[in-house]
Amino acid sequence: MSEISIQELKARLSGAIAEAEAGQTLVITRHRAPVAQLGPATAAVRRGNRVGRGRLVSALKTGTGGRALAALLEDRGDR
Repeated sequence: MSEISIQELKARLSGAIAEAEAGQTLVITRHRAPVAQLGPATAAVRRGNRVGRGRLVSALKTGTGGRALAALLEDRGDR
């Protein structure tokens, strides 16, 4: 973990981001006091080993005799 002042960070932002991408954490300081931290991003979405293996299931059961469609049309009104 290395320290970098805000002024130095402004001057070499691209280099600091490259260091963070490489896995290094930078502590951003103002007047030699730590105020923020810049580090590598973590993945927001974690996918399991069953991704893409699910089945599609119909929302409406077959054989409703048009009752579902009638309810939808009634709800829709004159739109």
